Amino acid sequence: MRTPPPLASGPQGPDHLRPLLATVLAALREGGQARGGPLPAGGPDAVTATVRDAVGEVLPEKGDPGALHTLVRVLAEGAADPAHPWCAAHLHCPPLAVAAAADLAASVLNPSLDSWDQAPAASALESLLTRALARETGHTDGLVTTGGTEANQLALLLAREARGAAVRLVHAAGAHHSLPRAAWLLGLPDPVEIPAPAGTLDPAALDDALTHLPGPHLVAATAGTTDAGLIDPLPEIAARCAAHGARLHIDAAYGGCLLFSDLHRHRLAGLEAAHTVTLDLHKLGWQPVPAGLLTVRDAGDLTALHHPTDYLNADDDTAAGLPDLLGRSLRTTRRPDVLKAAVTLKTLGRSGLGALVDRVCALAGDFAHLVDDDPRFDLRDQPAISTVLFRPAHADDSGVADVRRHLLVTGRAVLGRARADGRLWLKATLLNPTTSTDDLADLLTLVHRAHAEGSR
Repeated sequence: MRTPPPLASGPQGPDHLRPLLATVLAALREGGQARGGPLPAGGPDAVTATVRDAVGEVLPEKGDPGALHTLVRVLAEGAADPAHPWCAAHLHCPPLAVAAAADLAASVLNPSLDSWDQAPAASALESLLTRALARETGHTDGLVTTGGTEANQLALLLAREARGAAVRLVHAAGAHHSLPRAAWLLGLPDPVEIPAPAGTLDPAALDDALTHLPGPHLVAATAGTTDAGLIDPLPEIAARCAAHGARLHIDAAYGGCLLFSDLHRHRLAGLEAAHTVTLDLHKLGWQPVPAGLLTVRDAGDLTALHHPTDYLNADDDTAAGLPDLLGRSLRTTRRPDVLKAAVTLKTLGRSGLGALVDRVCALAGDFAHLVDDDPRFDLRDQPAISTVLFRPAHADDSGVADVRRHLLVTGRAVLGRARADGRLWLKATLLNPTTSTDDLADLLTLVHRAHAEGSR
């Protein structure tokens, strides 16, 4: 009988992993060096051809002992590198090394958080972490999610269970697309979108909508819009919701980690008034994906998620003291994403995380000043968090789009796009605390050259 391949867990697991980790680290280094920039050059067809040639047959008759090195290397060569200072398109952070190391341990131990007997320590750690982060928002409890989308979906589900299937979502134009999509998935009435010409939810327009629309209502405010990082006027919105008896959800997937910063925390005043809050630590928390959270003001709302299944949460087991984990998520099998977050919080502390938040916010301010002082560019506005919208001066929307795609296909820079004031803008989302102002000045030069080349 053939000897089975080595396992990562168990007493010999670390010994089995050590040479494999050396292979992975070497392949990561080689792939990154081969890429040479923030993105592979050549565009989708070239990347696909490189991957196809490296992989060959996905399921060969006989295995290839070099597959680990081959596939990790080609993935690294063809990756977008969020640690590169010119990779700034999305809310896509470079993960902290300590968080990635903790994530390896989670993969090795492989607990599944759907029953206590699969994850004794992980379930206890998750309870500690979710309650600690919930307290940051002024809430009592929280659930770990895969990110902002799942957290927003859960928020609408809890609102439906608390207020009934007729609850209507009210949100500003520019709210995250997962909110109206969740209303559709849950069979709720068509959402009402309130125009937001200034980019944020207008309390007066909200008051008018809540006055004339039949209820019950779920208002979704945003603390950190995807396009520009704008924060809605949360205290005023909370007051309008209280006056009309509306339920309030705040999507703070982007801006929620401002809570760690003494300098910026005050900008989230009003967060505690929400019934539910979305947080996302794989943005301004520097965690590997996924790392989301939904916090709840009333822990009793979570009873709506209870689901009995005898093999996971039998009544006699729970009566005997075994925790019921099935109601902590809509998922069944669930990895311990709590470990990397807990390790990060414990390692860096509030001051360490706050310093990272302050750093990227300051970088965004520096970049905005560079743009504003440069006659070759137009600046949309001063950054609200760490996102800067800008465009080459005198360029039309087609020219802006062409510049972005040219930088992507050549692998030289990764910038996003956003529409505001009826125009298309380049978007730089700065999440890398090691980026320097010189890097940002060089990025502007690169964008100018790309625009000049495209204008010839």
